[in-house]
Amino acid sequence: MKTFLSSRARRLKPSATLAIAALEKEMRGRGIDVVGFGAGEPDFPTPSHIRDAAKRSLDRGETFYTPVGGTPDLKKAVAHRVREDYGLDYKAEEILVSCGAKHCLSNVFQAVLDPGDEAIVLAPYWVSYPEMIELADAVPIIVPTREEDLWVPDPKAVEARITPRTKVILVNSPSNPTGVLYPPEVMAELARIAEKHDLLVISDEIYDKLTYDGGKFTPFAALPGMKDRTILINGVSKSYAMTGFRIGYLASTRTDIVKAATNIQSQSTSNPSSTAQAAAVEALTGPQDEVARMVEVFERRRNLMVEEISKIEGLSMVKPGGAFYAFVNTSKLYRSGKVSNSADLARYLLEKRHVACVPGGPFGSEDHVRLSFATGEETIIKGLERLREVCQELL
Repeated sequence: MKTFLSSRARRLKPSATLAIAALEKEMRGRGIDVVGFGAGEPDFPTPSHIRDAAKRSLDRGETFYTPVGGTPDLKKAVAHRVREDYGLDYKAEEILVSCGAKHCLSNVFQAVLDPGDEAIVLAPYWVSYPEMIELADAVPIIVPTREEDLWVPDPKAVEARITPRTKVILVNSPSNPTGVLYPPEVMAELARIAEKHDLLVISDEIYDKLTYDGGKFTPFAALPGMKDRTILINGVSKSYAMTGFRIGYLASTRTDIVKAATNIQSQSTSNPSSTAQAAAVEALTGPQDEVARMVEVFERRRNLMVEEISKIEGLSMVKPGGAFYAFVNTSKLYRSGKVSNSADLARYLLEKRHVACVPGGPFGSEDHVRLSFATGEETIIKGLERLREVCQELL
């Protein structure tokens, strides 16, 4: 019988991060003591005032369809939060609420990319960027950044990869997986390049509130001349410990793009959950002190992970300025031949020492694995001790 799978389905690779999370849960279900460094989500409970808002919405009977692009209340809440935090003003028609920031990105790629168009992606990158671009029949143009440059992109390298088919630059700061927070001068240069070559900037800012050492986040749209050229992508998952609520949003003065993305959503998922939207209103407009508390804890865990990894022979890393990931260089462990790449190492760690991490290959670097520090300090210490044992075996 002939295959009925489309070529795009055959090309598509599953999410490495979600695959690791599923395997970790399956092993725990069998009673195995797994130390999980794979999670891309806070380990804090969703703040009680946000959960209470969801309950009140249910008690009011708000369990039906909402407008495709989000409730008026949530669009107002998004506009409020962006204005309060960054001084940027957006109207309701300039905002789209989707089923997570990932959904926003997918909608935008479908809305702006034609077959053969090119989108610049800085590596290491979040695993889904290239796949979503290819699902739009466009071409991801990978521009590497270097560990010796602290993962900060070289604007000259970016500009060198621009062709007449380039339509988009994708920016993710703070970054998943490296945690790099782009310096202001680099952001300014990327803005200059976008202006010079008439490019759209899609700025994934989902980790905007998770910055450390006093690092200041600047949304790309706040740079001079960039508001009308930028699609701002954000959501409530990371900053408010609401990953399961699946609420993301985009904001842009390009109402043609917002409308197109909304139309695409109308023909695919329709509106996000009504209950989750009510919870997101409270997250964005209610007390913000829980966010500050989480950041304080994450910074302490970051410091612990950086300190302990520096003591393990065979490992090295750049101290992340944001997000909650350590992108650890493991290339010295491949020299023995017992493991040959990041996927081998991740499998070895899980099978031999019951440590779950995410291989760096799907992020664009086989020399690394990603460890999340969105977990307790005791777990971090236990997991890194197991990692130390593996390094001793492989060196």
